[in-house]
Order: sequence, then structure tokens, then C-alpha cells
Amino acid sequence: MNERQKRELIRLLNKNVHFNCPMAPYTTFRAGGKVEALCEVRNLLHLKTLLGLARREDIPYLVVGKGSNLLVKDGGLQGMALLLKGDLEDIEEKGGRLLAGAGLGLAELLKFCSRNGLSGLEFLAGIPGTVGGAVAMNAGAWGKSTGEAVTAVEIMTAEGEGKTLDRSLLRFEYRKTALPIGCVVVRAHFQVTEDRPQAIRKRIREYLERRKASQPLDDPSAGSVFRNPPHDYAGRLIEAVGLKGKRIGGAMISEKHANVIVNVGGARAQDILDLMETARQRVRERTGVDLEPEIRVVGD
Repeated sequence: MNERQKRELIRLLNKNVHFNCPMAPYTTFRAGGKVEALCEVRNLLHLKTLLGLARREDIPYLVVGKGSNLLVKDGGLQGMALLLKGDLEDIEEKGGRLLAGAGLGLAELLKFCSRNGLSGLEFLAGIPGTVGGAVAMNAGAWGKSTGEAVTAVEIMTAEGEGKTLDRSLLRFEYRKTALPIGCVVVRAHFQVTEDRPQAIRKRIREYLERRKASQPLDDPSAGSVFRNPPHDYAGRLIEAVGLKGKRIGGAMISEKHANVIVNVGGARAQDILDLMETARQRVRERTGVDLEPEIRVVGD
């Protein structure tokens, strides 16, 4: 990114752009390199303008969310990392549908639901992401997924055009949603049902307790590192080949859940990548199964 492009970002965003910014604080791994420009996008006009700049100047961009499914390589990330804030965190209920901005955290989404007696999304409890991230990766747990509750998704295309995609136009897959290349999710519509706030809070607590019992929550991680292969579990395979507790640098395969890599202190992105490759190789050699990463790895 050249100085002219940086000046343009300052003109557009004022104090809401940070250059040569470490990405570790913006990812749940708490590891990784720097990004050329971290941009806080507070409304649709900001987003449209930034996408226009990216298109004209050929600047790559990435929506970060809570960074809960993301690993930035130690060499850093070129272009812009976008944080959706402000208007893009709004939420409202309209006639049995919940309209939630893509920048809204899932914890905040569930607080709104429990206060207003809106049920159907409790299974998302404990997932440290945003609405946009949950839609883009079809996040899920306990046999349920985000796509099951979505009725429509509002996006902004790479060309800066706003569109609403009805559920019939969306294809939800395991930990992936087919969306137009380069688009940014700006709002999701969810189907919800009415229930007593007390009952909703009870289910949320139960899901949180199940997550706490089965996953390491005390150390930084990105949750599940690999997708589950058909008819099996990545964690079972990694445990079966004896890698629970395996450590490289500051990264360790969790002793509580073998499909989770935790940062036990000072981990570099390369430590995590090396540990992932060790697990893939060992599982492939012993079982013939090729584990596919679930986390997104970006940068140089």
C-alpha cells in the first residue's frame, strides 16, 4: 500500500484506520503478523467507499469479524482488514424475524434474544464470532448450523452494490456458505420463535456448560482446527495417533480436545501451522484420512 492510498484512507476514515497494525489482538489465537491497514467500517457508506477504493487501486481486503476462525501468518497481511462496527452492529425484530448486523457479536445477539423472548439461536452460545462470520462459514454446534435459521442475507458486492439474497439463492454447506466472490455480508435475517426469556437463558447456560466441559476455554484458540471428515471426528483421529498435548513453540494440541490448538504463551503463527501439519501428516500416515483445515489461514 503506497502513501497516496494511505492518505486516502485517512481522508475517508479519519481516526478509524490504523497502519502497520498487529493482528494478534484481533484474533482469538492471539498470534500472527501485522496488517497494512486495519479499518473500522461504521456504516454502509464507509463500506461502499472502501470497496470502491479497493477495486480502483487493486487493494486486497479481508473482513475480520472477531478473528475467531482466522490465522494471520507471521509475515503479515497486505491490504485492508475490515472491522464492521457502528451501524453494522444494529439488531431489531420484525414480525418473527430477527435482523442482525454482520458486525454484531454472537454473545450480544443471544443477549438480545434472551431479553426479548426470541428462540432458535441458542446453539450459538459460546462461539466467539460475529453474525457475519457465522453466516459466511455456516457456523454451528451440537448438530445445528447457522444456515438452518437464516431466511435471507444482505450483502454488498465487490462492486459496491447492495443486494438481499433470499434463502433459496443461498447454498449452505458444512462450515461454508456459497456467497458471491468478494462480497461482504452486512446483515442477516433469522427465523425465530417466541418463548419465555427464562427458558431461553436456561438453554443458553446449558450450551455454555457443555462447551466448557468439552473444550479448552482458558487459553487462546480458534476452536476446531480441522473439519470433521465424513462419518468421523477430527479430534478422535488426532487423539488416536497420540498427539494430544503435542507442543511446538508456544502452540499445543489441547489435552482437553485434540481438534483444538491452544496458544500456551508466545505462540507464533508458524508454530500453529507446524503443529497443524504434524497432525495432518500423522493422521494421513496412520489412517489414510486427509484432514481439511477449518480455520482460514491468510497472509505471507
